[in-house]
Amino acid sequence: MKRERTYRVSFHNQGKIYEIYARNVSQSGLMGFVEIENIVFGERTTLVVDPSEEHLKTEFEGVSRTYIPMHSVIRIDEVEKSGPSKITDGRGDKVTPFPVFTGPAGTPPAK
Repeated sequence: MKRERTYRVSFHNQGKIYEIYARNVSQSGLMGFVEIENIVFGERTTLVVDPSEEHLKTEFEGVSRTYIPMHSVIRIDEVEKSGPSKITDGRGDKVTPFPVFTGPAGTPPAK
């Protein structure tokens, strides 16, 4: 029996670190973006509700595919099973976003 792949994707978004689970992750046709499809959320088997996972469910409700800028991605892992999606504070974290070169100061971008 073929097992379905699950990916854990961690990325920066507005000063916070998002960790979500998805079935499909690939390079996007939009240059510089990672395409994430079939986002997976934990099953409601207990009465304890994680507010950050509920916020993510609301934020990604009705989204069939999302595009994350490559420079925002911290890591992508293929995992055995999905866990709880979460949002954590990005302050004090030891991860630095990938630098983006914009050219020498005071010069317009190349055309």
